[in-house]
Amino acid sequence: MKLAIEQIIIKLKDAGLKVTPQRLSILEAVYDLGNHPTAENIFDHIRTAHPGIATGTVYKVLDALVENGLIKRVKTDKDAMRYDGLADIHHHLYCADSEEIEDYFDDELDEMLRKYFKRKGISNFEIKDITLQINGNFIKSK
Repeated sequence: MKLAIEQIIIKLKDAGLKVTPQRLSILEAVYDLGNHPTAENIFDHIRTAHPGIATGTVYKVLDALVENGLIKRVKTDKDAMRYDGLADIHHHLYCADSEEIEDYFDDELDEMLRKYFKRKGISNFEIKDITLQINGNFIKSK
């Protein structure tokens, strides 16, 4: 999901974040790389343009982007933290063999989950988001 720099600047400003070269490059990398990159993937991607950037800076910026709702964390079965730039309601298909993650959209499933948890009424808990990660293996077509 490639976004123009101008769109990324608007997203940062709308979230109330100062537009810095690091934030701009890291958020752009999340969008450019797609497929839910790791912090290491992002670091490798931006290192050419920002040779002096520290890995700690990448993690701090990613934390700020998550806290401000610009990206989401996605944890894999192998406890690897990945990042998702897609803010729309969706779920994930996670392939244990390849560690590939695909976005999964299903309005009917979303509505069913909302109704189910509303009916259940979990006490002392406010649901803000429901995201499923469906684990399995992608089947290669012959």
